Amino acid sequence: MSRSDVDYMQRALQLATDAAMAGEVPVAAVLVRDGDIVAESVNKPIGLHDPTAHAEILTLRAAGAALQSYRLNDTTLYVTLEPCVMCAAAIVHARVARVVFGAWDPKAGGAGSTVDVFRLPAMNHRVDVFGGVMAQECGALLSQFFASRRGT
Repeated sequence: MSRSDVDYMQRALQLATDAAMAGEVPVAAVLVRDGDIVAESVNKPIGLHDPTAHAEILTLRAAGAALQSYRLNDTTLYVTLEPCVMCAAAIVHARVARVVFGAWDPKAGGAGSTVDVFRLPAMNHRVDVFGGVMAQECGALLSQFFASRRGT
């Protein structure tokens, strides 16, 4: 039985919930190849004191180590939030085949909300991008997290 995009996004959402409980912005990423999870991570910029420690970047790093290659061909990256410009560029450079994300990020999204890094003509790799999978659940988790931070 093969798993669906929703199954992998549910896994990412579970991880994002754990990140929120740890005080990090609840974003998670899961990288899959041939139906197997290769790597997964959550946002950790606060805990690692590293502005580049986004879930996508940490997942790409872990996958590169696991596969012993910086080229992550034939993989799909599931992310609970639209990748930012930094993460979108890293995804292109890693040669990820497909990105599936949950909530759109109108303030910093790099897959069409502010700019579409994946469609820039100069990029040397094309990524198939699909947004909005479990968008309501992913967005609600983020909204709840920030509301609790504001005390509302």
